[in-house]
Amino acid sequence: MSLNLRQKQTECIARMLNLNQPLNATTGTANEEVYKILIYDKFCQNILSPLIHVKDLRKHGVTLYFLIDKDRKPVHDVPAVYFVQPNQSNVQRIVSDASKALYQSLHLNFSTSIPRPLLEDLASGTLNSDSIQRISKVHDQYLEFVTLEDNLFSLAHKSCYVQLNDPSAGDKDIEELVEKIVGGLFCVLATLSVVPVIRCPRGGPAEMVASALDQRIRDHLLSKNNLFTEGGNFVSSFQRPVLCIFDRNFELPVAIQHDFRYRPLVHDVLGLKLNRLSVQGEKGGMRSYELDYADSFWVANGSLEFPEVAVEIETQLNKYKKDVDEVNKRTGGTHGAEFDGTDLIGNTKHLMNAVNSLPELTERKQVIDKHTNIATVLLGEIKERSLDSYAKKENDMLVRGGIERGDLLSVLRGKGTKMDKLRFAIIYLISSESINQSEVEAVEAALRESEVDTAAFQYVKKIKSLNVSLASANSASRSNIVDWAEKLYGQSISAVTAGVKNLLSNDRQLALARTVEALTEGRPNPETDSYLSFDPRAPKSGSGASSSHLKGPFKEAIVFMIGGGNYVEYCSLQELAQHQQPAKHIIYGTTEILTGVDFVEQLTLLGQKMGLGNVGSSSTSAQ
Repeated sequence: MSLNLRQKQTECIARMLNLNQPLNATTGTANEEVYKILIYDKFCQNILSPLIHVKDLRKHGVTLYFLIDKDRKPVHDVPAVYFVQPNQSNVQRIVSDASKALYQSLHLNFSTSIPRPLLEDLASGTLNSDSIQRISKVHDQYLEFVTLEDNLFSLAHKSCYVQLNDPSAGDKDIEELVEKIVGGLFCVLATLSVVPVIRCPRGGPAEMVASALDQRIRDHLLSKNNLFTEGGNFVSSFQRPVLCIFDRNFELPVAIQHDFRYRPLVHDVLGLKLNRLSVQGEKGGMRSYELDYADSFWVANGSLEFPEVAVEIETQLNKYKKDVDEVNKRTGGTHGAEFDGTDLIGNTKHLMNAVNSLPELTERKQVIDKHTNIATVLLGEIKERSLDSYAKKENDMLVRGGIERGDLLSVLRGKGTKMDKLRFAIIYLISSESINQSEVEAVEAALRESEVDTAAFQYVKKIKSLNVSLASANSASRSNIVDWAEKLYGQSISAVTAGVKNLLSNDRQLALARTVEALTEGRPNPETDSYLSFDPRAPKSGSGASSSHLKGPFKEAIVFMIGGGNYVEYCSLQELAQHQQPAKHIIYGTTEILTGVDFVEQLTLLGQKMGLGNVGSSSTSAQ
């Protein structure tokens, strides 16, 4: 059983577009073609966008598609497929559409299960307007997540890190957010049709989400219409995946540092969003590109360092030129000889082969041109901002635990945007084993010199000093420090300080990859032995008590990062999966995919909420 999330979600969407009829296995469409209109909201548009292109919509009989909140003209004799989140405004709009008889019939698909009160509003609204007969069916689709690649998904929940660590957040706010995350993860598991064994570190948001998800799946397994269709009541751990849940504070630097691999660079520097980006074209003007599973170069080389990608582009170009020459040679006839008709059949065959190979050659050329253009724009940014130097020096700091003062200040006074400098300064702070007061003051002065808002830097400094106190305190006084911290910052500080053991990795392998490796191997390991285990299929025991079948080994893992993930972690986990013997399968998901700039902006917001930073300074994200 191999978990391919993109394929499973695409199949669910195809079924939905075909009015939830069974699909023909060979064509992937319904046996009877029905022309229809598709109505979606902004969130569901983002779910569809990386998976379904316009030509796919046509294949499934969708002739028109609109956002739900736009004014639409009636199309009386055509059914409409709605794919929207279950919220008040969408339900009101559906009632309004039904009462105006905009479409022949309405097939309603909610991205997750619709709450009972909203369902009652829908029923009473359509009854009052005498349009209930227009509602053909109502489906809960459990698709409330965005799949970007076969093994990459996001719940698209904005600013989770700020909400979880906000000093003014109340218990109710945190509980609502945890409930939302659990809902998204439940959708992912329902789409994959698997009940995983859940592992997480003790304390903080990871435990809150794991525990609530365990309960949610248990409750669901009791219902008759069970979404988890695996046979048998107690499948062995080797056939079930492990779901490893972490929170961003588990390993902070990865969310901030510069990386020199192709995927993370394209995301961080060029703003890859929903697998699309726009860059300056060679002849001026903006070019839009898609980077997804259909782009073989992106799939094969996304994890390579940037210089290796440049070499690979060159190699592919030379191979393409050679193949074009080969075709020209074959179809050009025998040089110098008179044509006497004897080679007519051979020539015709070569011509046929050449014609057949043209589409493939054209496609290859388009891919090479696309990546040449992207790499050229990236190279310009790398040179202008010295991004190679940032990536190398940050990595050295994290491995060695520090940097020479001269080097530190020369980077902060050198090339790079304000945000590059702020990110570098924060990595310096995290990587230093102890805080050197005079050095920190010099860093702050250098940042102010460049007119950088230091709120994020101050926030990490505050958390760092708190962690140092926590680490040095013995267990008796530790609770006093946490009490003090809670008085100082509000209730959620315990979520920040819980599980920040891995602020930096000992070597190049990320702490996340190292921990996931230990959890999938299932051997005793001091780093993971204290982790909680939940099995929603087993009888409920104490709080996360662990029995032997929960320890693995596991062939497949789903790794979920609360508070924002990135392509650096995604690449590291895919490398880990491929290097394992036998190869493992790892899906990586997060509350939202963030660039280093996005994440530092959230840290800045937290710093400002705590009254830190230089007030009145210009925005950090200014270039």
